[in-house]
Amino acid sequence: MLYQQKAAQARALLTEVGIDAWLIFARESIVRPDPGIELAIGVDVTWDSAFIFSRNGRRIAIVGRYDAAGVRASGLFDDVIGYDESIHRHLVETLHQLDPLTIGLNYSLDDPTADGLTYGMFLHLNELLADTPFPARFVSAAPLLAKLRARKTPAEIERIRAAIAVTEEIVALAEEQIRPGMSEAQIGAFVHDEFRRRHLPSAWAWDACPIVNSGPESEPGHGGPRDDIIVQPGHLVHMDLGVQLNGYCSDIQRMWYVRRAGEEAPPPDIQRAFNTVIQAIEAGAAVLRPGVRGHEVDAAARQVIVDAGYEEYKHAFGHGLGRACHDGGPLLGPRWPRYGATPDMLVEAGNVYTLELGVVTSAGYVGIEEDVLVTEHGVEFLSSFQQRLKLV
Repeated sequence: MLYQQKAAQARALLTEVGIDAWLIFARESIVRPDPGIELAIGVDVTWDSAFIFSRNGRRIAIVGRYDAAGVRASGLFDDVIGYDESIHRHLVETLHQLDPLTIGLNYSLDDPTADGLTYGMFLHLNELLADTPFPARFVSAAPLLAKLRARKTPAEIERIRAAIAVTEEIVALAEEQIRPGMSEAQIGAFVHDEFRRRHLPSAWAWDACPIVNSGPESEPGHGGPRDDIIVQPGHLVHMDLGVQLNGYCSDIQRMWYVRRAGEEAPPPDIQRAFNTVIQAIEAGAAVLRPGVRGHEVDAAARQVIVDAGYEEYKHAFGHGLGRACHDGGPLLGPRWPRYGATPDMLVEAGNVYTLELGVVTSAGYVGIEEDVLVTEHGVEFLSSFQQRLKLV
């Protein structure tokens, strides 16, 4: 059902972005997955394969003989054409029959989730179509893929909600492990045990999910929890984690302060840092709505951090969340060269984002990350917004 919904979306989006046909060209997709196949088709192929979505609604798959049954069983395609020796004749005949003036291919300079076509396969496709007019009609399918990936269906949103809910359950259990004498690695191992118990893959690389930071010597980023860093009184403890559930991801960050003897609350400078992070997330969330550009959302959050006297964070305020932890589409980030055109893209209703940022303090890193859904009028928090620094 989910793939049928995405295929139906693709037809409407072809008209919206002005592409006559979307051509996914792939082989050995287990070895070299194409995000377009993962998103809209959900089957793996071995030999040269062409999946064609036409603006007129026709869907045609041209695949090797032994892949045809699986593709046919998906129910996504009006025609499934099997071949033995070469895809050439069937591909040329099908394109002549459809005669699209623009053919979208899965390549992008900015968005990895729209960049599934390898350079070798691009050259191979050009060779197959060398004596036809079609190579001159190739365009990037990135505008289509960005919208298809970012514009979540109700079924996709429910899967993300479920992934977030189980992640928050794991966080509640992990909180009980945060105490002086525990290492970052021990806390991370507990979280991994909970992932295994639920048969859940991590939302990103296993060794770095969760990220656990305790105190000022622990470096925030994508490294794994360390054996040699021990939770101590006066430390901030930060955790960043997510799971994959039914093919969709969560991604949240949570914070604790480990009190020293006699302390009933965090020191004022630590509380101020936490409050600033929360205010920045709230400022970004207030701007986030359909029609705004991603860099405008980032700027609202970033300004709160800078105005409070902290160094600005060196990453985007928010990224898409869904099939992947970093799910493509419009980015809630600054107009830095490394992000290409993605911060200039327009946010749409149905987009799901993380909202994340942090600051460095004398007690360690303060970072919060929430998952939100863009609605017609603003945002809905899918995660339980941590607006209070928890005490240990």
